[in-house]
Amino acid sequence: MNKRKVFWAILFVFIAAFSIWAVIAQCRNFSMDEFIHTIKHSKLEWIIMAVICMIIYIMFEGLAILSITKSFGHKRTIKNGMVYAAGDIYFSAITPSATGGQPASAFFMIKDGIPGVIVTVSLIVNVIMYNLALLSIGLVTLILFPNIYFSFDFSARVFMVIGYLVLVGLSALFLLFLKKEKLLYKIIEVSMLFLCKIHLMHNFEKRKQKLFKTIDDYKMAKQMIRGKCGMLIKAFILNVLQRLFLIAITMCTFFALGGSVSRFFDMFAIISFTQVGSNSVPIPGSMGVADFLMLNGFMLLMSSKGATNLELLSRSLSFYTCVILCGIGVLIGYIRRRLRRDYK
Repeated sequence: MNKRKVFWAILFVFIAAFSIWAVIAQCRNFSMDEFIHTIKHSKLEWIIMAVICMIIYIMFEGLAILSITKSFGHKRTIKNGMVYAAGDIYFSAITPSATGGQPASAFFMIKDGIPGVIVTVSLIVNVIMYNLALLSIGLVTLILFPNIYFSFDFSARVFMVIGYLVLVGLSALFLLFLKKEKLLYKIIEVSMLFLCKIHLMHNFEKRKQKLFKTIDDYKMAKQMIRGKCGMLIKAFILNVLQRLFLIAITMCTFFALGGSVSRFFDMFAIISFTQVGSNSVPIPGSMGVADFLMLNGFMLLMSSKGATNLELLSRSLSFYTCVILCGIGVLIGYIRRRLRRDYK
């Protein structure tokens, strides 16, 4: 592990600790003893369901990647896919803007004999489908539950608007690339030059070369996915299912703490808006922002103490436990591949 990864891993721990402290600080009458008592008396069957949903969430990430590589003639097992997913989820959580996730997945995919070209294209397609899936769920939620959106605090709504703009912008860039490749390149180049002029970006030529490399990757992806509509639809559906199971983790936690089934759709909308708003900042794992949005949303349905308990427990399962589990999966996957190489 290089120094940069160590730095982000340490920063992850500090941000996580600060986020948890910030959530607890919002509730003046919060008691750790009462929180533990609440967990002990929660409905075990729903906690188990939440854990199952977490595992399925990881599995669908792997299935999406596997479905894409299979369409290019490289079939791998679900066990392999789980390692690819674990690498993506774990390193996305501890690096800003999730920049470490794809390289980690690529490392394991290449170790499993998938050609670099296929790996690059597969991961590009998957991240595009991921953004489209999140945007689709977010837009449907906004159309069906605008009242929930406007019930959030103003600052929370600002984060959500930024999240929607980021997702729409990424989707628009993809469509521009498919239809107006030269125009897209010109827009990005001019934007980078402007940022350099106002000293918000440095090393223009170096970044321009990196841009060329990225565009070459997308050109290759565009050529290889031509005529593969079935694969794109399947990857999109799998990503939608993945997002739904992530939402389901918090839903199950809500029911475990005595939440009413009659608030099912309200809770679904709150979590969906939270996921969109979490894309507004390049913080590892969206820590802090996601916690703030969840707490703000939960308080629409319950007391401050109840919202704090739910936020801490649901975030523990949907994020922290998931990241730890994926970290273990990454370690096991690395050791197994290292042993396989050493015994060849």
